[in-house]
Amino acid sequence: MHTLRLLSAFFKVNVQMALAYRADTVVNILLNLMWLGWELLSLNIIFSNTETLGGWGIGELIALLGVFRLVNTMMIALIWPNTEKFNASIRDGSMDYTILQPVNSMFLVTFSRITVWRIWDLVLAVVLMVVGINMSGDSITALQILTFILLATTGTLVIYSLWIVL
Repeated sequence: MHTLRLLSAFFKVNVQMALAYRADTVVNILLNLMWLGWELLSLNIIFSNTETLGGWGIGELIALLGVFRLVNTMMIALIWPNTEKFNASIRDGSMDYTILQPVNSMFLVTFSRITVWRIWDLVLAVVLMVVGINMSGDSITALQILTFILLATTGTLVIYSLWIVL
């Protein structure tokens, strides 16, 4: 229960920080929409000349683009801001203050910074995956969705642990 309250407090603080720079948030969302348009245009150009690419159709590649954007968003929203803060706190000595807090210091280092406006990217990634799966004509089961969530989560944890080690 204590952990959920702390996560809620971190989220509120990060929302307030994001709202302090609303124009920056809007510009970042528009830039991400531009990049998404560019990626989809590139796929459209490729598939205007061929039916498949290595046995993959356009639906499968759109779903793959969604998976890439999901993992990339998790990296950018959670891992990179926190590891940058972690590295800076070791260099400037403020990590001592974090270690002395009455909560798990690794928890503080991991979740204190959240790039809140990237939630938009998570929504776009899920939409891309759903649209890609529908375009490919494949059907998925609840077990496959659960397996995907488990694998995406463990992959993110592996990337996070490697990033911390570096």
